[in-house]
Amino acid sequence: MNEFVASEIKNNIAEITFGTPKSNSLPGAILEKLAQTILEEGAKEEVKAILVKSEGEKAFCAGASFDELLAIEELEASTKFFGGFAKVLNAMRNCGKIVVVRVQGKTTGGGVGIACGADYCFATKDSALALTEINLGIGPFVIGPYVERKIGKSQFSAMAIDADFRSAEWAEQHNVYHSVSENIAEMDSKLDQFMQTLASRSSDALALIKKVSWEGTDHFNELMPARIHMSASLILEDSAKKNIESIKERLRAK
Repeated sequence: MNEFVASEIKNNIAEITFGTPKSNSLPGAILEKLAQTILEEGAKEEVKAILVKSEGEKAFCAGASFDELLAIEELEASTKFFGGFAKVLNAMRNCGKIVVVRVQGKTTGGGVGIACGADYCFATKDSALALTEINLGIGPFVIGPYVERKIGKSQFSAMAIDADFRSAEWAEQHNVYHSVSENIAEMDSKLDQFMQTLASRSSDALALIKKVSWEGTDHFNELMPARIHMSASLILEDSAKKNIESIKERLRAK
């Protein structure tokens, strides 16, 4: 599978799909394209809602691309990379349309951010989630405000510190997932019906619900430069590079 972001409009719903070969982890180019596509589709008058999903039936998203993190050697490039995650989440928040996210399997790091950036999120029972950035030697700083908005600061801190997986049931109880299904087929059946219903709703009402739902988040813009710098500077340290190499070795050995 090649890296890609694709979009199509079906029945007033913009379906945006992203995919990369390594568990749908996200390199910088895909982050930029994903953010741009969300904004472009959101600007179309005929679009009533946006569906964001990833390719395949396994992991939803493994967060940042390890290969790209290892290749980064300068603060400018690192800042641009982590700024890509901020752009995606900001696009989800500001596109003006309801954003629904489909989570078909495990998700970590930035993938959790995308799930938390959703206005409504469907998942399967296998869609456990974890903030694993501490394993790399950084933290979930850029996605933090979006995760905190859903689960609260205390739970966010715990996830950031222990890096353990939480079950889909836990995620539903803590407002990340709004619908959890036994399997992908069941989830997609519910999702299709939900999107058809959204397509029949008032565009103005949906836009106002979106606006009201995100009230009080304007300060996210002010937080981002410092949050991006936190991750961008830490990932340049030798210890972080060693951590990533070690994790890649363990993954290859499996």
